[in-house]
Amino acid sequence: MGEQTHSQIVRFGFQNDVYVENSLVHMYANCGFIAAAGRIFGQMGFRDVVSWTSMVAGYCKCGMVENAREMFDEMPHRNLFTWSIMINGYAKNNCFEKAIDLFEFMKREGVVANETVMVSVISSCAHLGALEFGERAYEYVVKSHMTVNLILGTALVDMFWRCGDIEKAIHVFEGLPETDSLSWSSIIKGLAVHGHAHKAMHYFSQMISLGFIPRDVTFTAVLSACSHGGLVEKGLEIYENMKKDHGIEPRLEHYGCIVDMLGRAGKLAEAENFILKMHVKPNAPILGALLGACKIYKNTEVAERVGNMLIKVKPEHSGYYVLLSNIYACAGQWDKIESLRDMMKEKLVKKPPGWSLIEIDGKINKFTMGDDQKHPEMGKIRRKWEEILGKIRLIGYKGNTGDAFFDVDEEEKESSIHMHSEKLAIAYGMMKTKPGTTIRIVKNLRVCEDCHTVTKLISEVYGRELIVRDRNRFHHFRNGVCSCRDYW
Repeated sequence: MGEQTHSQIVRFGFQNDVYVENSLVHMYANCGFIAAAGRIFGQMGFRDVVSWTSMVAGYCKCGMVENAREMFDEMPHRNLFTWSIMINGYAKNNCFEKAIDLFEFMKREGVVANETVMVSVISSCAHLGALEFGERAYEYVVKSHMTVNLILGTALVDMFWRCGDIEKAIHVFEGLPETDSLSWSSIIKGLAVHGHAHKAMHYFSQMISLGFIPRDVTFTAVLSACSHGGLVEKGLEIYENMKKDHGIEPRLEHYGCIVDMLGRAGKLAEAENFILKMHVKPNAPILGALLGACKIYKNTEVAERVGNMLIKVKPEHSGYYVLLSNIYACAGQWDKIESLRDMMKEKLVKKPPGWSLIEIDGKINKFTMGDDQKHPEMGKIRRKWEEILGKIRLIGYKGNTGDAFFDVDEEEKESSIHMHSEKLAIAYGMMKTKPGTTIRIVKNLRVCEDCHTVTKLISEVYGRELIVRDRNRFHHFRNGVCSCRDYW
C-alpha cells in the first residue's frame, strides 16, 4: 500500500514536498525497507530534523545501530526525540553500555532527558546489573522532578531487583502512585529469583485481593517462586487454579516452571511423566530444566533419555551437550562424552565462553573464562586469586572438578575451574573495593558447583556479602551460606 501511495505521489508531483518526503522515509524505514528509505533521503533537496531522525530510527529498527550512530553523529541539529531514538535503539539491540555512554554524552551536551529516555537507560542498567549507575539514574529522575508513571516505575522496580537490591525494588514498588498487573508481576518475579518464595506468595495474594487480574506472566513469576523455594504442593495448586479460576490456558513457560519445580525437588519421574502428558510438544527450556535436575541428582538414566530429545529439538545449542557431558563425566562414562564431542564437531556446534560482569566505580568490567590477556590488571588479579585460594584451602576447600567437561587429569581440571570468569571477577572486586563492601556479579551461565562452593567460603573467610546473578536466579552469599540453600 505504501509503494502504491508513493507512485501516486510521483504521479501528482508531490515528491519534492519535505513533509511528504519525510513521511515516505518514515514509512519505508518503519516497514524495514531501509535501502528505499535511504534512496529517498539521499535525493531530498532539504532535510530537517524529522528526516534525519526517521533514518536513525529505521537503522535502529533493522538492527543496524552502527549506521544509525554514524547518521546521528552527522546530524546538523538534534532534538530530544532524536536522542531518545538513538539511546532506545542501543538498548533494544543489546548495546547496553553504549546506551548508557550516550546518555552521559547527552547530559554533557546540556540536553535534559525525559521519562522515555530514562526507561531505556534504566533498562540498560538492569541488563548489565549496573547498580551504581542505576542508582545515579534514579537520582536523576528524582532531581529532574519526572513523573514516575507506570512504565518508568516498573522499569525502576525491574532494574533494582535485577541489579541485586531487592529491598530497594520493594521500596520503589511500594511508593508507586499507581500499579498494574505488570508492575505486580515484576516485583513477584524479583522476589522469586532472590529466593523470597513466601514473600512472593504474599504479594501474589495481595495482588488478587486488590482486584488486579493476573496475566500469564504473573503466573510464570509466581510458579517460578514456588520452584526456587521448593513449594511443590503450593505450585501445583496454583497451576491447577490458573485455568479453573482465571481462565488462563497454560503456556510453555508455565509447563517449564512445573518441570523445573518437580526436578529441583528431586521428583524426576514425576517431571518426566508430566512432560509426556503435556498437550503440546516440549521445547528446549522445558527439557533443559529436567536435564539440569538430572545433573543435580546424578540421574544418568533419565538424563540420557532427555538429553537425546533435547539434541533433536535444539541441535545447535552447545549448553545441552555440555550439561549432558558433565553428567556422563560424573558417572565416569568417558566413551559417551567422546561420542558427544564427535556429534558437536559434526554439527559444527561451538561452546560460547562464560562471562561475568562487575561494576567498579561506574565502569563495567567483563571477564571471560580463561581470560588471561584482555584485562590490563590480569597479573594482579591472578595474584589476588592465589591469595584467596590459599585462605579458603585452610578451611577445607579442595576443588570440585566434577563439572570439568573433558577427560583430562585432575591438575588440568583444577586449573580450568580456577579460570572461571566468576572467580576472576570476584578477585578483581576484592582488589578494588574496601573490606566489608558488597560484591555484585552478573553471569551469563548457571553458576557451577565449584564456583558456588568457593563463593560461600570467600563470604565466610573475608566476612563479605557476595551477590551473584546467574542465568536462573540470584545467590546471596553471607557468612558461608547461600540464600538458595544449595537448591538451584
